[in-house]
Amino acid sequence: MQTLRAQTSIQQYQNIKFSQVEINDKFWRPKIEKISTVTIPVCIDQTEVKTPRIRNFEIAAGKRKGKFEGIFYDASDVFKALEAIAYSLKNHPDPILEKKADDWIDLIAGAQQKDGYINTYYTLQFPEKRWTDMSMHEDYNGGHLIEAAVAYFDATGKRKLLDVAIKFADHFASLFGPAKQHWVTGHQELELALVKLFVTTKNDKYLKLADWLLSERGHKNAKGYTWTDWKDTAYAQDIKPVKEQKEITGHAVRAMYMYTGAADVAALTGDKGYVKAMEDVWEDVVYRNMYITGGIGSAGRNEGFSTDYDLPNESAYCETCASVGMVLWNQRMGMLTGDSKYIDVLERSLYNGALDGISLEGSQFFYGNPLASIGRNARRDWFGTACCPANIARLIASLGNYIYGSNNNEVYVNLFVGSKTSIPIGKQQVPVVMKTNYPWDGNVQLTLSPVKKTNFNLHIRIPGWANGEAVPGGLYRFADTSVTPFIVKLNGKEVPYKREKGYIVLQKEWKQGDVVELTLPMDIKRVISRPEVTENVERVALQRGPLVYCIESTDNNGKAWNLILPANTNLTAVEKTVLSEPVISIQGPTPQLTVSSDGTNITTENKQMVAIPYYTWANRQKSEMQVWLPTKIKDVKVNR
Repeated sequence: MQTLRAQTSIQQYQNIKFSQVEINDKFWRPKIEKISTVTIPVCIDQTEVKTPRIRNFEIAAGKRKGKFEGIFYDASDVFKALEAIAYSLKNHPDPILEKKADDWIDLIAGAQQKDGYINTYYTLQFPEKRWTDMSMHEDYNGGHLIEAAVAYFDATGKRKLLDVAIKFADHFASLFGPAKQHWVTGHQELELALVKLFVTTKNDKYLKLADWLLSERGHKNAKGYTWTDWKDTAYAQDIKPVKEQKEITGHAVRAMYMYTGAADVAALTGDKGYVKAMEDVWEDVVYRNMYITGGIGSAGRNEGFSTDYDLPNESAYCETCASVGMVLWNQRMGMLTGDSKYIDVLERSLYNGALDGISLEGSQFFYGNPLASIGRNARRDWFGTACCPANIARLIASLGNYIYGSNNNEVYVNLFVGSKTSIPIGKQQVPVVMKTNYPWDGNVQLTLSPVKKTNFNLHIRIPGWANGEAVPGGLYRFADTSVTPFIVKLNGKEVPYKREKGYIVLQKEWKQGDVVELTLPMDIKRVISRPEVTENVERVALQRGPLVYCIESTDNNGKAWNLILPANTNLTAVEKTVLSEPVISIQGPTPQLTVSSDGTNITTENKQMVAIPYYTWANRQKSEMQVWLPTKIKDVKVNR
């Protein structure tokens, strides 16, 4: 079949798939192992034993008697867990886990109706109401089914779940599309999943269907919404057609999934209307509506966006799934445009907003990720709406998807993760080995070993923070504008290079054993906000490399709200452990205020401040925490 991709793709490069990348560094490898050995077993236990998710499939498949229990979107958590299992099996082969996945897949296949429909909520309760209410996540569940099926097929070569997904997609396509029924997806997800199905099957029908779903928005075709919020079409990004959208609105996770799908469709169809809209909306997110952690969606009432620069810290919603969505969307925008600014934002969200969503032990989770706490926040074993645990699990397990990219004669290095891969250039594979202790230091070594000498361009991302830019667009900036130069060497000698869209580009005939060394400055940086972010006026945050830092009362004499960080404080990087996690902390003497026992006196004393990476907080006990630290005494809150 002749595909649209072959004719019109404008994607600048493709990612190297996770299944082709072996991660072996000291930062990410243990986390990937914990996903396999801790997080996935937790998801299985919650999905199979402690909640009725798998029981619903057993009933629908005729394996037991009973009635539906739970929430109408619970099946999506089964599919996300299966997707995480697929990635895990490639990283950490486990025949027992694979058998468990195959058993689940048998149940899912058994629950599918003859016409391809699959949804335990409707099948077991309201079969006559199928596809009557656009808000009820039938398509969202189906999208996660497709993503799980593609991942499991990629990891194992087994097609049973893929065949279920194809049958579901064909069922949907028989009902909806041009000259058929309208359908505005209540919770976007199916759009990006259909693109994945297209890439796997090479069937243009799925790409065209994804494009059609995007075109349905903004024309008042939505109906059947049962939630009050749906009366506000901005909540579901339905206020304007996608190609006319310029501002971020509504539910953050839904937005990220939709814009990821739109970027995918743009890349594969060459539709410049989507490209322009994605660039405009991205600027609105990053320039006016993103936290320093890369988190998005400040408001809990709609789990999403409010007004520009409304970025409160203590009440920040910042759903973990939204940060996962930022990783997905920015990856697609990077591949679409070849511009590293998108990977800069991806990295910020990955190392801070998303990674904060899972505990260091891999067994507890955050749904929301505030940037300040008076000690009431704690990670939880599970949630009634349990989208985040499996979502962060599948992201970390699939980290290999985000490190490298390539096209015919270009190699892209996007993230600095110790790893091995083999990248196709022309008619040969080029083995690549990356060694690094990133993010704790900035030394990166790349060894390239083509079997035969070959010409290609090596693009290595230089993070914006290494060039003196805190974030694209200036929502946050470094207080100190001086920049320590980075260093690039080829086979031990400094080498000339070009600069292109945030990458350095080395052009040469590469031979076996060529070694490129990159040294990035790991200076401690003070970050300040635009004045429109009123909560951060006369406050600073700390960043080192890609990591945002916070202070936690556990490390600071039981208090996190009583100190000042003057501009002249000498800050140093100090090795530390948080539980069993080796980290680099930031330490320095700061004025700290204490109220006397009778409440009549305030004293100030210089004590050592200890700041830890934001992703590590709330792992030891309930504690006070702040990311944005006051620089003047009037902003200190001694008795929080």
